Amino acid sequence: MDNNYKKPEYQKNQDGFEEHIVQVNRVSKKTKGGNKIGFSVLMVVGDKKGKVGVGLGKAGDVSSSIRKGVVLAKKHAIEIPIINGTIPFEFYIKLGAAKVLLKPAPPGSGVIAGGAVRSVVSLAGIQNISSKVLGTDNQASNVYATIEALDRLAKRYQREKTIRRTKNESK
Repeated sequence: MDNNYKKPEYQKNQDGFEEHIVQVNRVSKKTKGGNKIGFSVLMVVGDKKGKVGVGLGKAGDVSSSIRKGVVLAKKHAIEIPIINGTIPFEFYIKLGAAKVLLKPAPPGSGVIAGGAVRSVVSLAGIQNISSKVLGTDNQASNVYATIEALDRLAKRYQREKTIRRTKNESK
């Protein structure tokens, strides 16, 4: 394996969330007085204990965009189930042009994922997962699809857990 590979560095806040910048876009708008330039930053935050969120901050400068993105990501953070360091079951999602496949992996496998999916699952605290992005190359679409997949996975897991509990109680 290549020894030059550097793990992404995440910033840790006082509240336990770590932040990662996925994408920075410079946007401009033609106005009567000239071009109005702004920035949009896609941020992922997570506590590495099952909580992860994504936010898109837009402002006139990059630092304000990052701050807004972090606030939005924390506001929309979701809780996901992690069992033995991985997800409970396989999940496939198609959201817009993005198609993401998430599969549980045995202990010791590590995070086998592309850039956009990797940032979300590693900040969520998943240590062993295998994933594949099948649709678009757009990082923003892939991040949103991954978050939606994890959210639906969590809801399905809760549903199945309550069904199992009611079946056990009825016996």
